[in-house]
Amino acid sequence: MWKAAFVVYHLLVLGQRLWAQDDVAAISPQDCSLDCIRQGGPGCDYCRITRADVKRALGFNSIQAFGSCVPWPCFELLGEDDPEICQHYVQAPNDVKVEFVHELNPKSDTIVVSWKPSHYGIAFLRGFQVSLQALGGSSVACQLFLFHRNLSLSPSHAQRVYKSDPFPSLSLGSQYAVTVMALPVPEEWERFYHSKIFSTRSCAEKNGLEQCKKDWHPTHIEVQQEGTAVTVTFNLAPPNLGIRSYFSLCYANGMKKYTDIIPNSSTNQTHYSYQLNDLQEGTNYTCEIAADEVDAVRKTFNVQVVRIHKESAPPVSVTPSLALMLPLCLAVLVFIAVSLAALTKRKPHLLMKKLFMNTGNISCTSDLSLPLPPLCEVQHHQESGTQEEVVTLQRNRLTPPRLLICYSSYDGPAHVKAVMQLGAFIQQHMATQVCLDLWDSLSVAGEGSMAWHYRQIQECDFILVICSRGLSHKPEPPEPEGDDEDEEADGELDFDPNAFSSDAAIKLIGEEVGRAKARGQDLSKYMAAIFEYSEEADIPVELRLVSHYRLTSDLALLFSHLHGVALHRPGSYLKIHHISEEGFTKLPAGAALQWAIYEARMEMRAKSHCSVEGGD
Repeated sequence: MWKAAFVVYHLLVLGQRLWAQDDVAAISPQDCSLDCIRQGGPGCDYCRITRADVKRALGFNSIQAFGSCVPWPCFELLGEDDPEICQHYVQAPNDVKVEFVHELNPKSDTIVVSWKPSHYGIAFLRGFQVSLQALGGSSVACQLFLFHRNLSLSPSHAQRVYKSDPFPSLSLGSQYAVTVMALPVPEEWERFYHSKIFSTRSCAEKNGLEQCKKDWHPTHIEVQQEGTAVTVTFNLAPPNLGIRSYFSLCYANGMKKYTDIIPNSSTNQTHYSYQLNDLQEGTNYTCEIAADEVDAVRKTFNVQVVRIHKESAPPVSVTPSLALMLPLCLAVLVFIAVSLAALTKRKPHLLMKKLFMNTGNISCTSDLSLPLPPLCEVQHHQESGTQEEVVTLQRNRLTPPRLLICYSSYDGPAHVKAVMQLGAFIQQHMATQVCLDLWDSLSVAGEGSMAWHYRQIQECDFILVICSRGLSHKPEPPEPEGDDEDEEADGELDFDPNAFSSDAAIKLIGEEVGRAKARGQDLSKYMAAIFEYSEEADIPVELRLVSHYRLTSDLALLFSHLHGVALHRPGSYLKIHHISEEGFTKLPAGAALQWAIYEARMEMRAKSHCSVEGGD
């Protein structure tokens, strides 16, 4: 009898596991009409909402960039007949994941987002809204999914996995922020969404290294020494990539050796060997090899030059004639030394040490789990009369500094674009985590602009205010005539994300500066900056007490401020590659920043010209 009971028990356990697996199976969205969702008909359990559905329900098209997403979707699409179903609180989804799916285009990626609903308030859950935004850019996509009105999920459904529709055509090697919001979203509720930052695959990860010119680098390197000559053999790039030349760079003890490599493809199309001559014996060199292309990936290898032991020569006998020549030679040498000393005193000069710091390949995201940026690698360039020294940027903090950028939108879209390009350059090449309201529009909408800016002011390590003419702009007071509700109904919704930041944020920061000054606290947290087309008079009075910079000529000073790096020391100065005024345009992000500043300058000149003509 007990054996039969034991078998039945195991069958029940196995059945429960199978049922649990069925519950965990991912649920994909369905095609169903909005009327079916409102009436609660069968087959409308988890439905995608299209822009056509929004137009039929609300009478207008949603913003193209936001897809089918609209503000307060539960109230607008489901709460017309029964507003109470949209008044309950639901918790943010859990276990948000990003999955890459097959994409035929080798230059882009496609993802699908999955998540699990929270068991808190799950009985009142009405759907989800999934948004995707590119970090450092303005592109955004959004998808809306709703349950039918009669559906009420039980706590056991919190183990179900829900999926979004594919997000196609994502740029390779780019960072995106995906946010999953639980609906409804009542007012005064902050924990209704879950955000996750991810990066798309690189070209090499998706298509293989042999298909990507930008990511290609030698993978096989062999070093052999014959006497004082060192022979290096490496694999060549595939012919389809069109790489015809390479370079090698070796350095040790402040010395550098650069070698141009132009292989002869007619002899061997897979491997090539070149020689490193004039290397010092008994020295360990660190070498790099890469394709002679812009921003090519460098492969690092080590070369240890073995000291060659030479047989000692037999002693030389001193003949009488040699004994007579030695004093004469010594006299000549003394005369030459005295002459050189005299010339040196007549033309004194100062030998300065040049320290070149390469901050390329340093990138940050706004993810709280961001790994530490790598130590900067200092590079030196051989020049006559110049002493070189290898230094490293010390790791003084566990996480990169957080920088909040505030600005005014009243100077036009070109100025806003310049601010965005500046934030992208700082985040990619200055080892700094940038906080910008344009990159976190969902949090700004959820918390409110005032609360979002106040929280960032408290949490960020540094605050940079981009000053321009728009900071002195005073918004026109609303007309007292008419009812506020009628004006809001008749007028268009104001989606300007910077309506607060151009006025109240500056006052809030000014109050913080004044309070810190009164208490004798350090003001290094606060900075002001102007672009080349602005003037110092555009800096508000409240910010005249803090450090201010002119961009892009003061990028190195801004880097020094953010990381506490001294640019000048006795007998030496620091020059940071790709952040200097003449070097930052060599990077794609630097070139984009320069072009954005040029466009903003032309737009500001056009506005000034129009205002002068209007005054006449």
